Amino acid sequence: MAIKEGLRPGGRSARVQESIHTAVRELLEEQERSTLTVPQIATRAGVTPSTIYRRWGDLATLLADVALAHMRPDSEPASTGSLHSDLRAWAEQYLDEMSSEPGRNMMRDVQCSATPGYCASILGGQLQIILDRYQDQAGQLPSIDRLLNLIVAPTVFRILFCATPLQVQELHELIEIALQP
Repeated sequence: MAIKEGLRPGGRSARVQESIHTAVRELLEEQERSTLTVPQIATRAGVTPSTIYRRWGDLATLLADVALAHMRPDSEPASTGSLHSDLRAWAEQYLDEMSSEPGRNMMRDVQCSATPGYCASILGGQLQIILDRYQDQAGQLPSIDRLLNLIVAPTVFRILFCATPLQVQELHELIEIALQP
């Protein structure tokens, strides 16, 4: 079942969704994710399990929806005064957040979602904000695809498929490569 987008903000549906998301986040803080069940979430949220199944279909889709909601940035990337340092600050924060155990779990949950391209559009939007700050400066700016391919993709690959995440020095080297014409 696809994750529902475009719900009316502030309506009953939004309140139910928020109570369920809150229940998931709280339960994940209290117990192992492998022991989490839809009935537990429903009880905590004050809804019936059928409400969850009707809206999300299964636990994996619900966890993906909670993860996707958490991935939406709360604020714009830091403005440090230069494209190079803005990208470093953003990439270091992304690496730090996503290589944590909650970050890794969130990435795994998002992999189960039925929303291809969603994460790339969120990350691309953050990178576009950074690039837009420096549109008037001399020199050619890298494309969003170049930044995603040379900075984000190796970071995500190492977080998900390797025993250790990318080292900060390696991340800095990738940023240097991405900024080359």
